[in-house]
Amino acid sequence: METVILVIHLVVALALIGVVLLQRSEGGALGIGGGGGGSAGNLFTARGVGNALTRTTAWLAVAFFCTSIALTVIATHRGSGSVIDSVTPPATTGTQPAAPAQGSGDSAVLPKLAPAAPAQPQVPVSP
Repeated sequence: METVILVIHLVVALALIGVVLLQRSEGGALGIGGGGGGSAGNLFTARGVGNALTRTTAWLAVAFFCTSIALTVIATHRGSGSVIDSVTPPATTGTQPAAPAQGSGDSAVLPKLAPAAPAQPQVPVSP
């Protein structure tokens, strides 16, 4: 059942993308989708095509939301929980790291580095 709803959801999503891309832009900022009336053929008038695409978009949006809700309900009733819930913490060896001395500012997390060598000039200096 979940697979059927998922396939319907994907088909509705692709159809919704296609219908939205077919609609004429209101602002015409890029000049795409304009073209004047009658570009859709003689089947509809320019106004009729716009109304049909708007209604189709609305019905596809309703179908998209319904399938989204159905998939969510199915996933929550399955009871598998979250992926994070199934992760087990790493095993510890049982020994605790030694705590740093008070006020030393050292951390047991970072490795100790050797003291830096004194800086030598990279460019020879004339006497």
